[in-house]
Amino acid sequence: MQYGFVEFVKNINLYAIIDGVVVLAILAMMIAFFVYKRNVKMFLFLLSAIVLEVLVTVLAELNGGTILTVAKYVLHYAVIFNLIVTAVVYQNDFKNIFQKISSSKSMETHTSDDDLRDATAEILTACQDMAKQDVGAIIIIDTPGDIHENILDTGTRLGAVISAGLLESIFNTKAPLHDGAVIVRGNKIVAAGCFLTLTQRNVNKEMGTRHRAAIGVTEDTDVLSIVVSEETGIISVVKHGEIKRYMTMDKLKDEIEDAYGISPTAIARRAEQKGKKKKFGKKDRFDI
Repeated sequence: MQYGFVEFVKNINLYAIIDGVVVLAILAMMIAFFVYKRNVKMFLFLLSAIVLEVLVTVLAELNGGTILTVAKYVLHYAVIFNLIVTAVVYQNDFKNIFQKISSSKSMETHTSDDDLRDATAEILTACQDMAKQDVGAIIIIDTPGDIHENILDTGTRLGAVISAGLLESIFNTKAPLHDGAVIVRGNKIVAAGCFLTLTQRNVNKEMGTRHRAAIGVTEDTDVLSIVVSEETGIISVVKHGEIKRYMTMDKLKDEIEDAYGISPTAIARRAEQKGKKKKFGKKDRFDI
């Protein structure tokens, strides 16, 4: 038992390799999750605690398990505690992940590129009209389907095809849904009047609640937020927590098309991927 760890290393077999692969897979998933959450510091903290526990356990085993007994058990339960705390803090994110895994669809229906271009034109018209009239608005384009059902439930489900008139009616100051956000998927308004979590970052004092909500939702999801300021009529877009202000119609069009995946770059990328699939398919059939 004194040199159990050394003997383990000397006699590595298939099961030991499987152990290593499982550990690496778990670490890879943890890295991907915390990178997506933009909180690498939390991952490094957890990893440091786990590595420290492993080192203490190895040192104890190399010396017959007679040293560092208290440290070994304290670190073990400290790691468990940290994992539980992480699960509690990110419980909504884990819920979203499991919901996506259990569901085979990310979009409710397939939407053609022409429909998405029509939707883009309607959003542009609505934003331009509302900016001229200093009507506040927040529109979330949720192409990947990242917005959780709990957020949609805070508003009113619509499932209506996008039109400039409908958007302007929703954000009319006398309308009951004008204070919340509109959630768009494809060419449809999924819900209106939805309430979003505000960012905790310090933002420009000129930006109000809508801007804080638009930044907050993009910190946790891969969506595009469009904000029309009620005070100034300035149009802004937010992606990955980064805000761009003073958007022209041309720039806004580029941002929406990029979010929809119908920009020239996105279309060229799709065509390239299709070409590769056809090429590999022909090669496979030839080899057979």
